[in-house]
Amino acid sequence: MTSQPTTRPGHDPHVVVLGSLNTDLVMRTERFPEPGETITARSFQTFIGGKGLNQAIAAARQGARVSMIGRVGDDSFGDTLRAVAQREGIRTERLLTTPGVTSGVANIIVDDKAENVILLSAGANGRVTPEDVYAASDLIASADVLLAQLEIPLETVVAGAALARRHGVKMLLVPAPAKPLPNELLANVDVLLPNRVEISAVLSAPSHDLETDARRVLGIGARTVVVTLGSRGALVLDGPPAQAKALSVPAFPVKAVDTTGAGDAFAGGLAVALAAGEPLPQAVRRAAACGALACTVMGAEPSLPRREAVDALLAANA
Repeated sequence: MTSQPTTRPGHDPHVVVLGSLNTDLVMRTERFPEPGETITARSFQTFIGGKGLNQAIAAARQGARVSMIGRVGDDSFGDTLRAVAQREGIRTERLLTTPGVTSGVANIIVDDKAENVILLSAGANGRVTPEDVYAASDLIASADVLLAQLEIPLETVVAGAALARRHGVKMLLVPAPAKPLPNELLANVDVLLPNRVEISAVLSAPSHDLETDARRVLGIGARTVVVTLGSRGALVLDGPPAQAKALSVPAFPVKAVDTTGAGDAFAGGLAVALAAGEPLPQAVRRAAACGALACTVMGAEPSLPRREAVDALLAANA
């Protein structure tokens, strides 16, 4: 596989992100506390976050034109979130401010094994409505890929997926936080991007076998399923469930420091590669390189890699 995207001549990839924006409050500890236990954190840092904004930044750093649909509160966190998005070159005309509501906040604990636990307060993210999506119809229609997650109301994501299908825009859905999904949403998803926990949660009666559950999702209507597997890479199934062949895409060997932003880096990288017209296996490999590099830096937003670093990693592992 080549490290450069196979973009269509004269095409400027456009990714629209429908999702959340949070402030991440991160503590580093030796281990996670037990219920009722108080332990001392080694460090505390504040980062920009939210799966929506993280994935928008990840896509922007991979060279795409990126627009954001979402909401922040009328607080200092919201001002900072908007300013950071604009600094990254993300269009924010459809990033709305909700009066009298706080912005989203995530409390994150990272242990010495580079694993994390997250406690989330949705704030204004919970106020993103289908009407917000309909008001952004022209923006979505202009996109190559609509990228969404589940840190905003489910009915809003359903509306976004239906609108993307109506306009012939590729819909990429990260089903996180994990929850069952209605068939009407899965039927409008072009690429579902779960991890090993989320693929089971998507289905009302999962088999807990990754390939079996991925085929069941294809049977409901999703065109492609890409299951991220951390250090084991990714499992890809594409096409009709009976004919789809399982493709294993290996991970890139790196020294992990913090896995918090890896999934978002993967999602943003995949969205850009697909928007640029890369073949699916090549697009997933580029996404895997993005995810691997994100594991080498502490924090979500600071870890999201730039295009040059991803190209270098792909070239070194050609």
